[in-house]
Amino acid sequence: MQAAFITGHGGNEVVSVGQRPKPVRQAGHVLVRLHAATLNRVDIYMRDSGAGITHQLPQIMGLDGAGTVEEADANDPVLRPGQAVVLHPAIGCGRCEFCLRGEVVLCVAVQYLGEHRDGTLAQWVSVPAPNVFPMPAGLSFTEAAALGVNHLTAWRMLFTKAQLKPWETVLIFGIGGGVSLAALQLARLAGARAIVTSRDPAKLERARLLGADHLIDSSTQDVAKAVLAATNGRGVDVVIENVGAAVWSAAMKSLVRGGRLVTCGATTGDQPPADLRRIFIRQLQILGSTLGNFDEFRDLLNLVARTGLRPIIDSEFSLDQTHAALDRLESGAQFGKVAIRLD
Repeated sequence: MQAAFITGHGGNEVVSVGQRPKPVRQAGHVLVRLHAATLNRVDIYMRDSGAGITHQLPQIMGLDGAGTVEEADANDPVLRPGQAVVLHPAIGCGRCEFCLRGEVVLCVAVQYLGEHRDGTLAQWVSVPAPNVFPMPAGLSFTEAAALGVNHLTAWRMLFTKAQLKPWETVLIFGIGGGVSLAALQLARLAGARAIVTSRDPAKLERARLLGADHLIDSSTQDVAKAVLAATNGRGVDVVIENVGAAVWSAAMKSLVRGGRLVTCGATTGDQPPADLRRIFIRQLQILGSTLGNFDEFRDLLNLVARTGLRPIIDSEFSLDQTHAALDRLESGAQFGKVAIRLD
């Protein structure tokens, strides 16, 4: 089968598009013919170094994906050949205490597609049946693929971790990235007020059209001061960030007393000043989050089916154009998901 895979670590020179063995389905697994996948920052990380993530080379890239069922167990109660499906990328051991309580993302031996095992930038993938979900009607395969990482991550951050309420205000850093845009869409659906930041005025204007209540140009404005001005000196209830050290101080200063900061990334560094006095005096909550569990994904898909939410797609590339797609993501110029078509 055709696939995009890394043969080493470095730049795009280690990313090849060519033949890899087609996976053989095991009992209890589902063979999916993939039609679309989207890129995530971890794809660039795996290409660059993959440090700290156990993997073997060559390895097929890609975490999320959507397609159609090609083979499944005959007695599967939900899935049937030809059915449109979307994938959950975390494969747990099924036996540890975390898997047994439904938290596959906390599994002590979790394996992510495209990180610890072959991923979704391929014509086929075989995964355990619990990782395969019926695709909501009305979405393209590209849009459906985008739900499996960014929207699921934002869902857990907003509703499981932060427990966002409709009357609250949320600050979202770096609008234009996949998780940030997903958080904006979900927060607005929940009825919350959203303040967003970007260094790009064009991205801020597009965010306004998506329902952002207040825009902060972080290239010209002090974010914390702008947040306090927009909230009459109060601060926000929730901060959603995946940037890390570069925005940490502003994020902390933007929170109301008792506010919650949820982080899922550290692209600018993972060792920001802790600001412990602010944390305990103002009784702030700092919450880490990664992806989401199967129940959260099911709830997200039900919401999408009920509301017609559609992920924002920045651009689409063919599998042969994987290098160009990676360049687009790495540039930071995208607004929404960079997608790979696998038809």
